[in-house]
Amino acid sequence: MQNHLLSRRNFLNQGVSGLGSIALTSLLAQKGLLANDPIRPRIDPAHPYAPRPPHFEPRAKNVLVIFCSGAMSHVDTFDYKPELVKRHGMPLPGAAELITFQGAQGNLVKPLWEFKPRGQSGKMISDLLPNIAGLADDMCFIHSMTAKSNTHGPAENQMSTGYILDGFPGMGSWVTYALGSECDDMPAFVAIPDPRGVPQIGPRHWNSAFLPAAFQGTAFNASKPIPNLVRPASVSEAADRDTRAFVNLLNQRQAQEHPADSDLAARISSYELAARMQIAASEVGNMSNESKATLDLYGVNDANETKAGFAKNCLLARRLIERGVRFVQLFNGSYAMGEGVGNWDGHKTIEQQYSVHGPILDQPVAGLLKDLKARGLLQDTLVAFVTEFGRMPTFQKGANGRDHNPKGFTVWLAGAGVKKGFSYGATDEFGYKAAERVSTIYDLHATILHLLGIDHERLSYYNNGIERRLTDVHGHVLKDVLG
Repeated sequence: MQNHLLSRRNFLNQGVSGLGSIALTSLLAQKGLLANDPIRPRIDPAHPYAPRPPHFEPRAKNVLVIFCSGAMSHVDTFDYKPELVKRHGMPLPGAAELITFQGAQGNLVKPLWEFKPRGQSGKMISDLLPNIAGLADDMCFIHSMTAKSNTHGPAENQMSTGYILDGFPGMGSWVTYALGSECDDMPAFVAIPDPRGVPQIGPRHWNSAFLPAAFQGTAFNASKPIPNLVRPASVSEAADRDTRAFVNLLNQRQAQEHPADSDLAARISSYELAARMQIAASEVGNMSNESKATLDLYGVNDANETKAGFAKNCLLARRLIERGVRFVQLFNGSYAMGEGVGNWDGHKTIEQQYSVHGPILDQPVAGLLKDLKARGLLQDTLVAFVTEFGRMPTFQKGANGRDHNPKGFTVWLAGAGVKKGFSYGATDEFGYKAAERVSTIYDLHATILHLLGIDHERLSYYNNGIERRLTDVHGHVLKDVLG
């Protein structure tokens, strides 16, 4: 029988190897050749929103994400393909047996709205979004974006949380976990659902998941403000003030008796923020002091009630950014109304549906960008315009709409730290697959964090034995889009 006991010779050999490995690791670390250790922000449970330093000098202080729910068609908006026009009505080459999300494909269909060159850059954008198109010189287009799922729920999850599965924090939660907030009377992360309702995965877009609950987004919009901000008529101002003072005294005593109870400290901090918000949140939602020119810029008084409601949400987003809210996520499109009725999911009658959705989105978003720029806010604010995936260059067989397409689509950035009037990557000649400088949602998230001064590879949170990141184990900063 073989003797498995450690001999003196083996002991010395393994000891020398171990010491050599330690020395090699130390040398590699000194040379910067090892992966960096995580950088976890130091968070005071009693002040979880206190501003924290970034990993390096940031280009942006705030982020505004405009999320078009339902998967906007890139080939009908921002991704011009002359070959698609030329081969209109022909089969997609090499895809005779292609089955996508809802079934077999029909023939190629040219863009349903005419593309025209815009601005000094000459960027080709369709007439579906003429006001947004007029701002092409301020935008940085990423035409080679790809997603991991062709199903709305998982794809929405990935765009907002980095993962197709449920149970992961939204990117706004990651940002506020890393940086806190410079605004002490409003939430650090605000989600603004569409006036028609929420997207398919609803609150999971702004959920903090395994991150501390303090970093969950607060959802409200112009038509549904935060409830219970006004003191009841039955409670006098003096009684309200004295009650707050008494509760504050009890909280202080409880915190002194249990200094190690971080959950208690977080709850106290949350209630103190809620008290401050009673004034601040009411004020931020009160648009009566906005000029008529500003209201008209957004389309707040438009006869289309849905457009007017979304315009108010866009104006609310600017007011939040103006007050220092770190991360604002603005949604266009609602899931509950049915396929394509209240969102960009154009399977069956895309031209009819997009003719409704385009005007709702176009003027308010263009007004928002113009307003941010005019007020100097775009210098410190990164705007990201996203959707969960794109759509096919073909129509579905037997229908007048385009099926889901995660293989290549367009998102764009504007504002702090990105190039203006610039296009990155490309899909193939039909807009079907990303073909040049293929990029992923992980890359997009890494780039957003980078512009905020955060190293995406080092920002992590230890959960269930795993160092979790927004970008998982993937992602590269898209350095060529940086200004």
